[in-house]
Amino acid sequence: MHFAHFSHIWCKPGMTPHQRYEQLWRELQLCDDVGFEYAFCVEHHFRPDESWMSSPSLYAVGAGARTKRLRIGPMGYIVPLYHPLRLVEEIAIVDQMLGGRMEVGLVPGINPDYFRPFEVDYGFRKSPTLEFVDYMRAAYGEKQPFSFDGENHKTKSARISVQPVQKPHPQVWMQSRDPETLEFCAKNGVNTGYFIVFPRKDAAPRYRKFLEDWKAAGWKHKPKIGYSLPIYVDESDDAALERGLLRASRAYEGFLKEPAPGETFEDRVREHSSRFIGRGEPGAAEIMANIFNPDYLLKNDLVIIGSVKTVTEKLRALADEGVFNTFLGEYNFADLPEDDLMRSIRLFGEQVIPALRGYEPF
Repeated sequence: MHFAHFSHIWCKPGMTPHQRYEQLWRELQLCDDVGFEYAFCVEHHFRPDESWMSSPSLYAVGAGARTKRLRIGPMGYIVPLYHPLRLVEEIAIVDQMLGGRMEVGLVPGINPDYFRPFEVDYGFRKSPTLEFVDYMRAAYGEKQPFSFDGENHKTKSARISVQPVQKPHPQVWMQSRDPETLEFCAKNGVNTGYFIVFPRKDAAPRYRKFLEDWKAAGWKHKPKIGYSLPIYVDESDDAALERGLLRASRAYEGFLKEPAPGETFEDRVREHSSRFIGRGEPGAAEIMANIFNPDYLLKNDLVIIGSVKTVTEKLRALADEGVFNTFLGEYNFADLPEDDLMRSIRLFGEQVIPALRGYEPF
């Protein structure tokens, strides 16, 4: 198995953005020291009450300057919000600055609120994202200047002044549960994965099909399939539940709309839940309707909370159930004190990772 620190870089009570970033670097320095392999961030926009990360490249460079081993990157760039030529230049420079430690996540974007201020059509986002993989290969090819004439991206005779360290390009990820996108990923050797809102019982057959398609495409190495949940590890189950469970149930408060004057948390949750009634994905709708319910999350293993032994056993069982081999743990959420946060990361790195490193879910 493989292990990543994953962060929305949530805004934190009583912290300025600068203080929050400084805390983030402390988290990643510890992850680097105790055996994590990856560090990933989101790209979110226009919600100062939610995520403080709208520039994944700056995250990667900042993290790279403070670590030595971690492979670092976005999960992922919202491709339609970039000019493709500008993005390939940026990826290459970041990979050089990281000495070849960059990972490149690409996503079409799921929130229309990110698109409107940029005056980008939210309805036309999947095709440019998929095509960017071929665009990147052309940009980093031996033929320079390069040209590209695709359905979405067109470039005539551009010379890339800085090429990435990794050839032909950094490792690519596309987190997706969409069957068509998963077929594309298998064909093109792109890693994938999914998030808390996709039930593992629904995910398993979909990712087994992805593995079959990957093998049929002729790839000799195994793909990485990621899965992301909040996690908190402590010295005992009781301590972990007391310090971590309620806070983990507030990890995704940023999914809610900004509070109106006098509006309670419960009011916001009711409105949020109502949006998912009647959707075509009943499992995801149920999770989203209960994502702030600590008892539901614990009962359904949608947070991993416990001692080293409990967390190790749970994570191994979930990897089998959900067909993933890369765990993207969200360690810093809600108002979790930094002492608890760092103890959780240290226990996971020093004791859970060695226990699961050699385990292969597929």
